[in-house]
Amino acid sequence: MDQIPPPIRSLPPPNQSKWRSFLQIVGRTTLITVALSAGGFYYYIYHERQPGAQLPFDSSKKTVVVLGSGWASTSLLTTLDTTEYNVVVISPKNFFLFTPLLPSVAVGTLNARSIIQPTRYITRHKARQVSVIEAEATEVDPVNKTVTFTDNSEIKGNVSSTTISYDYLVYGVGAEVQTFNIPGVKEHACFMKELSDAERMQRQFMDCLESAAFPGQSSQEVDRLLHMVVVGGGPTGVELSGELHDFLEDDLKMWYPELAGKIRITLVEALPSVLPMFSKQLINYTESTFKESKIDILTKTMVKEVKEKSVVLQMPDKSVVEVPCGLVVWAAGNKGRKITQDLMAKLPEAQKNRRGITVDEYLRMAGTSGSIFALGDCTATSYAPTAQVAAQQGAYLARCLHQMAKKDNLNSQLASLELSAVEATTPEEKKQAS
Repeated sequence: MDQIPPPIRSLPPPNQSKWRSFLQIVGRTTLITVALSAGGFYYYIYHERQPGAQLPFDSSKKTVVVLGSGWASTSLLTTLDTTEYNVVVISPKNFFLFTPLLPSVAVGTLNARSIIQPTRYITRHKARQVSVIEAEATEVDPVNKTVTFTDNSEIKGNVSSTTISYDYLVYGVGAEVQTFNIPGVKEHACFMKELSDAERMQRQFMDCLESAAFPGQSSQEVDRLLHMVVVGGGPTGVELSGELHDFLEDDLKMWYPELAGKIRITLVEALPSVLPMFSKQLINYTESTFKESKIDILTKTMVKEVKEKSVVLQMPDKSVVEVPCGLVVWAAGNKGRKITQDLMAKLPEAQKNRRGITVDEYLRMAGTSGSIFALGDCTATSYAPTAQVAAQQGAYLARCLHQMAKKDNLNSQLASLELSAVEATTPEEKKQAS
């Protein structure tokens, strides 16, 4: 009789390699991370495009009116806790302009839309509704605490001017271009203050190039058309000169090879050096870099007149020279706006500085009992007139307003308790009130 073979035992499953286990763990982790990231990104986009409901205006809250939508005002709006105030923004522009990139728009390396942000995009994401009014403030009454503003747009409604009251006024209207009443500046020079200025300069700059490339143009006329003069050795003038040079090196040599070698850039500054508000090390670096880049710097040189096809300069030796050029860009400084001058004239004893509004260490305008805060280019302070300083002032003032609201709430609670204690009649009521 044949012997029955023993049953075949099942073999143990092979051990999974450590490498395969590691890959599985990494795969699961990656899948979860991608899913969470996609979900978070979708939520962020949805929240940005569909902000939630906001608190309505509260008549029991104080009103903060913000004039302007520049660096200081936008920084304040971004930081301010709107649950504590009713906020109204009044500005001729309904957007924030990233001014350091204006030279890039002027030479065409950036699109104009890429350096602006709608003010309503900021205010729509605040806890309480913020009223944004596109209008130009024409008068501030520091005694009655009112602001009058006018709609200067091309299309107006039946009402285009009105006056509102404020509890606190944040005055950040900035400054306007200082021309020093030099003949021809307003008529023939380009500015670098607003978005429209950069777009205008871009058009004129390209017109100079195309006109220089026109058949039959004389060599003298080509040299004139391709000579760009920047007036003002401050940050704006230096930045613009550098942008023009970079555009020449990166783009014009490719698209206008016959003209690239003929373009000249001249920076004119009335003081002994460019960037006089910065350190000597930075001044030396800028001057040496411009020298290597073949950007001419004329210091101790004053502009006497700007003509259609030339600029008249007074050289360091007091001689007067007329320099042919195709484009003049004016970046020679700022001055206070008319509304600022009118406001200062209403407070002659407290506002005597011709450079701008005098403020204390808390940005309170002198002579207004703390109801007006001034910040940015419209003030006369020891700080540099830069975007960075203005943004820091706006964020600082937002924190100050937050502390002031907390103080007001505390005083209101104390007053309520004192009133309850006075009205209490029985010993039990007095004990509860205390």
